[in-house]
Amino acid sequence: MASNKFMFATGIENSYPTIVLPDGKTLRVDEMEKCGHYENWQRDFELVKELGICFLRYGPPLYKTFLGPGKYDWSFSDEVFQKLDELDIEPIVDLCHFGVPDWIGNFQNPDFPAYFAEYAKAFAQRFPKLQFYTPVNEIFIAATFSGLYGWWNERMTNDRAFVTALKNLCKANVMAMQAILEVQPEATFIQSESSEYFHPMKPEAQKVANFYNERRFLSLDLTYGYPLNVHMYEYLLDNGMTREEYHWFEDNQVSARCIMGNDYYITNEHLVRPDGTTEPSGEIFGYYVITHQYFSRYRLPIMHTETNINMPDSVEWFYKEWANVHRLKQDGVPIVGFTWYSLTHQVDWDTALRENNGNVNPLGLYDLDRKQMSVGRAYKKIIDQWKDVLANESYGLHFRR
Repeated sequence: MASNKFMFATGIENSYPTIVLPDGKTLRVDEMEKCGHYENWQRDFELVKELGICFLRYGPPLYKTFLGPGKYDWSFSDEVFQKLDELDIEPIVDLCHFGVPDWIGNFQNPDFPAYFAEYAKAFAQRFPKLQFYTPVNEIFIAATFSGLYGWWNERMTNDRAFVTALKNLCKANVMAMQAILEVQPEATFIQSESSEYFHPMKPEAQKVANFYNERRFLSLDLTYGYPLNVHMYEYLLDNGMTREEYHWFEDNQVSARCIMGNDYYITNEHLVRPDGTTEPSGEIFGYYVITHQYFSRYRLPIMHTETNINMPDSVEWFYKEWANVHRLKQDGVPIVGFTWYSLTHQVDWDTALRENNGNVNPLGLYDLDRKQMSVGRAYKKIIDQWKDVLANESYGLHFRR
């Protein structure tokens, strides 16, 4: 990556958690299938190119590709990554997006990190020229929805299950980075993570809101080996993490180029009641304020890695998010990219994939017939206007008169 090339990006929504239907049957929710990507992948890549976008958050479905220890099906991956190379689109490879193969089970499996590291290394060996990776997408959300809210995968609802999922996901993330570096020493890791904030509704809720605002950092704290405060350390120990497991993260910090990806949606801020229950607050602080909190903690380069909102509010939200990103950059935060997620409309995210209703969520740059939306036109305009200006900027001194 040229150090001065701003990363305008989008993504192909590729979530694949498992849920339980009302009749008790387990369903694999494959967003690539629901959104028609398997039939339209060549057209989808052409649409990315049409917009002038050079970076694509993208990955093959783990559950279809990783068939067992040492067993892989690369047929789909070989085709799609060859096409991306031909089109000169740089993939930010998304290796694990909210689910694991059936033979692994779920995120409670302590063998998951080692298996996933094996897969990451095999992938890097198969595609050694690829540079950008998000090994595990939104660890905090994956652990929360699977271990704390009871929505996906293991569908558990307690702190011990959350901590188990969290530590396994974080360890898988770190081990995968180490495995990829063995093959591709120039790899750059963009950790796409949900940026959260919890607002107390009453003074009596301040203590629990403070706890939630510390807990939101845990996935990145462990991934980056950031020292925890005593409250979070005790929370992890009280819920099944051992001292040795905690110190493993301290001892295995990844020496590589890391970019902290911050995802922001209107659902990322929450109101907290005194009893610890929450409800959505809507946008109060916004991307600028919350991302600055994360940057102040880790001091890593930033990328805006996900946002969207349903039509007809998409264009207004897009310009607001872009303004936040550009203001951060002007204020000296090393922000290297912006992402509207995803390329096309999505399906059933209105229930966080918990229900198999087939509801189309109109928040893509294109609809599911691959017709360009107004937000797609707005994004193309921004890219055309800003790509050369941003390429000429650096993080040195700029005295403006």
